[in-house]
Amino acid sequence: MSTAELVTDAAALRPLLFSVAYRMLGSVSDAEDVVQESFVRYQRALDEGAEVGSAKAYLSAIVTRLAIDELRSARHRRETYVGTWLPEPLLADHEEDVADRVEMDDTVSMAFLLLLETLSPVERAVFVLHDVFAYGYDEIAAIVGKTEANARQIASRARARVADRRPRFEPSRAKRDELAGAFLEAVREGDLDRLESLLAADVTMAGDGGGKAAAAAHPVAGRPRVARFLLGIWRQAQRHGVRVVPTEANGCPAYLGIGPDGRVVNVLVLEIAPEGITSVRSVLNPDKLSRVPV
Repeated sequence: MSTAELVTDAAALRPLLFSVAYRMLGSVSDAEDVVQESFVRYQRALDEGAEVGSAKAYLSAIVTRLAIDELRSARHRRETYVGTWLPEPLLADHEEDVADRVEMDDTVSMAFLLLLETLSPVERAVFVLHDVFAYGYDEIAAIVGKTEANARQIASRARARVADRRPRFEPSRAKRDELAGAFLEAVREGDLDRLESLLAADVTMAGDGGGKAAAAAHPVAGRPRVARFLLGIWRQAQRHGVRVVPTEANGCPAYLGIGPDGRVVNVLVLEIAPEGITSVRSVLNPDKLSRVPV
């Protein structure tokens, strides 16, 4: 196969590589950077006449190792992060921009990405590669520099930790969309009782301003508190001329808050289970909104 053919063959892997990197890092911008760097290194290897073998194996290894390194340094940055840290939202419309098609399932939800934060970087890599993308243990062992037996042990340990806390989601898209529509209507009308009826008993709300935008310092919990907080946010948004546009982010119903100047100032994501809305996550940090399409 010629170099040009190898490059073309590798380009088709971009959606897969982005999907792996985003689940590893919880950041669109960091995932894009990691994937781009992997292609730079792949091209360099080809130019130097290296025997790269399988493009998928070569690029997957680079992406995973770079993501592991990034996670290790990110953990130190998170220690000084102001307020609650949330993943960078991935909008359904953004799929075409960053990776043609990114599979939007429960493993890309904010709840799941936050759960993966409890794993070590290597545990996260092994779990994501095997349980989400069905890489073989022999492939994973080569990527993370472990024996195949060690890779199996790491996967088993990570799987056990994830299984106990894995979030449940409403399986019916129609039901989910109906609930999301009722949520927006209740908020717009200021109907506290109706809004509370849509929330699960243990609902929580968290905001990520990163010290650069106003957000609750700590998560809010419980139907009454979350409902009142949401209505307060809505009134404040109206005073500032923010319009709300329904969308989908991280495989869940979401809303864009768009300021008078046309910039996205908030992405609010609803996580819905059979018992109602279980979580409301609000991303306000402008660094995490710069790539959100309007």
